[in-house]
Amino acid sequence: METKIRCSWCEKDDLYRNYHDNEWGNPVYDDATIFEFLILETFQAGLSWYTILNKRENFRKAFDQFDYRKVSLYQEDKVQELLQNAGIIRNQLKIRGTISNAIAFMKVQEEFGSFSKYIWGFVNHKPIVNNLKSMVEIKATTEISDILSKDLKKRGFKFVGSTVVYAHMQATGMVDDHIATCWKRTN
Repeated sequence: METKIRCSWCEKDDLYRNYHDNEWGNPVYDDATIFEFLILETFQAGLSWYTILNKRENFRKAFDQFDYRKVSLYQEDKVQELLQNAGIIRNQLKIRGTISNAIAFMKVQEEFGSFSKYIWGFVNHKPIVNNLKSMVEIKATTEISDILSKDLKKRGFKFVGSTVVYAHMQATGMVDDHIATCWKRTN
């Protein structure tokens, strides 16, 4: 039986391994998927990614399949409904931030034609492939995540500090931080 060598962070269980093998670091250019990861990363701020992955399907149901058009229209009754939903992270600021992020997301789409064009522009529209020998070399932030974070905040986005932004860049494949021995490593 073949054993795949993976980044060590994902060896906790099958949920993590599946996410690592099928999503983490894969370039995402679809606005809907980019928004999904933006919501998930927003709620992850201050928590573990594992917690968010465990609740991902609950988030999907609670936030209308991550449809940013619908999320942008949420009113107070929906906020209160979400605050009662034990299946998600019931943080009022993050819930309200997600609604304002959906509105800001659509404004960026109007300006750039798509959110993907906007965000991928920060890496010249191609993934940055880091040459990492071990997990300790992975950074929490970079100069690019700092710049992108500031620009997103300027555009009205919430919960988009540089660490959250860098995690989003990793999740959506803007950055390939798979270690050199990982089977997912881009050559």
